[in-house]
Amino acid sequence: SVEENFLQCLSMQSQSSVAISEAIYTSSNASFSSVLQSYVRNLRFATPTTLKPLVIVAAKHESHVQATVICSKKFGLQIRIRSGGHDYDGLSYVSNVPFVILDMFNLRSINISLTDETAWVQAGATVGEVYYKIAEASKIHGFPAGVCPTLGVGGHFSGGGYGNMMRKFGLSVDNIVDAQIVDVQGRILDRKSMGEDLFWAIRGGGAASFCVILSWKIKLVQVPETVTVFRVVKTLEQGATDLVAKWQQVAADKLDQDLFIRLIINAVNGSKDGEKTVKVSFVAMFLGQTEKLLSLMKQSFPELGIQKKDCFEMRWVESALFWFSQPTGTPVEVLLNRIPKSQVSLKRKSDYVQEPIPKTGLESIWKLMIELGEVGMQWNPYGGIMSEIPATETPFPHRAGNIFKIQYSANWNQPGIEVTNRYLNLTRTFYEAMTPYVSKNPREAFLNYRDIDIGSNTNGTYEEGKIYGIKYFKNNFDRLVRVKTSVDPDNFFTYEQSIPISPS
Repeated sequence: SVEENFLQCLSMQSQSSVAISEAIYTSSNASFSSVLQSYVRNLRFATPTTLKPLVIVAAKHESHVQATVICSKKFGLQIRIRSGGHDYDGLSYVSNVPFVILDMFNLRSINISLTDETAWVQAGATVGEVYYKIAEASKIHGFPAGVCPTLGVGGHFSGGGYGNMMRKFGLSVDNIVDAQIVDVQGRILDRKSMGEDLFWAIRGGGAASFCVILSWKIKLVQVPETVTVFRVVKTLEQGATDLVAKWQQVAADKLDQDLFIRLIINAVNGSKDGEKTVKVSFVAMFLGQTEKLLSLMKQSFPELGIQKKDCFEMRWVESALFWFSQPTGTPVEVLLNRIPKSQVSLKRKSDYVQEPIPKTGLESIWKLMIELGEVGMQWNPYGGIMSEIPATETPFPHRAGNIFKIQYSANWNQPGIEVTNRYLNLTRTFYEAMTPYVSKNPREAFLNYRDIDIGSNTNGTYEEGKIYGIKYFKNNFDRLVRVKTSVDPDNFFTYEQSIPISPS
């Protein structure tokens, strides 16, 4: 069988001191199911009917990755590469054709060098582990990446990677200086040997279209010993609409780049029985102390009425816990937990906003949120250094001209296809209603908020790939296609939203 031939090939190809047999899980293995499920972060894809891989290779050595690529290619098996399992639409561990999961969770070493302010981070490390290790080595260093500690860095960085320091330092990919990969021929390459075109492509273009990331070399950034956070909640009755209108005017280009204020917007029960309202949480990260923050807010956004009692000073690493909604005083070791607190079924979508949404627009959005009831939003401000980095610097094109990015979210716990379809339809209805307020031609989307609704490549063609490719990458799409055609001409590294090869 293909599976037997594949397994035989793996043992022939892997010549390392660590036996590859220790990394292989087949359906006849008692641990197969638990290894498969342990990094499924979206329970929509943990059902009995979800197609399972023939084999999971939980690589323990670089040679295991090389062998998996060589043997998958030889026997025509699709490969799915999983580092943290946060691909919102499950594409790192689900496929409709015979496939193998290459799981990177065992490859997670982090080596920090304060002398040149860099770190080598293996693909299976989580963002939380990176933050913890940096803080262990230094009180004045950090790294701009996501606010969810269980994200695997392999995929998070390769799709762009952003967090609450992006207005000051840019995205994760803007702070990556080298990488180690396994290419389609099974070779281990670094920046010098892969060349600048491929190095450009994997920093924001989704590396799974081109290669397997083994590790990233990141440039640490300097942070103050004390940062300040706040979370202030306002409902419609407390003037949230005016505050959101003002936030749109100031959050991107009027506020200091040391300050990032995210909005989390949800429909909730109102103060009267049977009534609903909309709640807006203003969640802030400021790279500095309270006094300076209060003075900036008084100057640029006095309407929010931030006071000293709203502000909490802490170390940068502790702010990562605050942003992960952990109670104050939670030990930083919690960042080392690789499994999220709770598992849900979910759907996410994204948009970019380039013109402030007028108050009448906001009011109609709130009305729809109350009607739908179960779709929330996060608004993440741009501006700062994000407006200064050219759109062509990396494949990630959403730079100057964007006020903020929206993430739409729906979570549910009930099983069953009817429930799932109901929530999927709710998010699609809301997304459709937002059309007048968001970017156009193309309607832009963020690769890391994976959304299969915006296009899927069933036949591997350029024309199909362009449908979602332009939304994710805008004018950078064709350069990604050229790189793909050059480094993977047989389109081995393919999935539903991969970069296609050139038609000519």
